[in-house]
Amino acid sequence: MVSLGLVVSRFNREVTDQMEEHAHEAAADRGAEVVETLRVPGAYDAPLAADRLARREEIDAVAVVGTIVTGDTDHDRVIADAAAQGLTDVSLDRDVPVTFGVSGPGMSGAEARERVDKGKEAVDAAVELAEEL
Repeated sequence: MVSLGLVVSRFNREVTDQMEEHAHEAAADRGAEVVETLRVPGAYDAPLAADRLARREEIDAVAVVGTIVTGDTDHDRVIADAAAQGLTDVSLDRDVPVTFGVSGPGMSGAEARERVDKGKEAVDAAVELAEEL
């Protein structure tokens, strides 16, 4: 059985709560277990939480879910790039799969609500990669 850590962004909570629910359902469907969930303020904060989970012996992989909606500036792209690079670094530094189930940037709140399946996709990828490695 694959043991997962889950990082959930609280920003845009009406969307990320659904993503978290889909993540837990996907874990159950795949016979995996979410052993710990950490909630962070936003996607930018996810790499530190993912790193803490990836350090734990009992965690085989970490799935990260969140959503980044567009605003009046390019801030959403900066956040997405930083989060993606930070999570990639954690995965490589810790030799633990860390999956990126963050939707955005460049989308509206309505588009974000249509992408709640990212929670399932992140868990599916984490389980598949942990099993393969």
